[in-house]
Amino acid sequence: MSALPQYKPATYQDLFDLPSNMVGEIVGGTLYAHPRPAPKHALSSSALGDELVSPFHKGRGGPGGWVILDEPELHLDGDILVPDLAGWRRERLPQLPETAWFDLAPDWLCEVLSPSTARLDRVQKMPRYHAAGVSHLWLLAPDLQCWKPTNESKTAGR
Repeated sequence: MSALPQYKPATYQDLFDLPSNMVGEIVGGTLYAHPRPAPKHALSSSALGDELVSPFHKGRGGPGGWVILDEPELHLDGDILVPDLAGWRRERLPQLPETAWFDLAPDWLCEVLSPSTARLDRVQKMPRYHAAGVSHLWLLAPDLQCWKPTNESKTAGR
């Protein structure tokens, strides 16, 4: 009778060992890797970030007082997570950390759901964000949105 292989939790080094075109996260000791976001996913995340940065990060036409970042690396309770967007109230994050990651849970974050990440985002990561104290979590589903060029973009370059 052969022994079962011993479970070995993923390490930070495992993230560095991934190919450069992959995004890695460690959730519950398991390494999850997926390709960089597809164009529809990237457009949705970028568009939402564009809408939020001026009023919340810069205070232009909005309340200000927030730090909004794309794809920050979060080290939360042993997990290494990379949400699409995250925001901290400035009173909780008065200065950026010197590390390449954040160990302070954001106040708000957004996950853009894609076929390769939706189950991980909903089933594995959501409960961990909640346990770490994230107050607000948005799930953005670009496949449920219609993206159509505006009349301006149709006529641009004519």
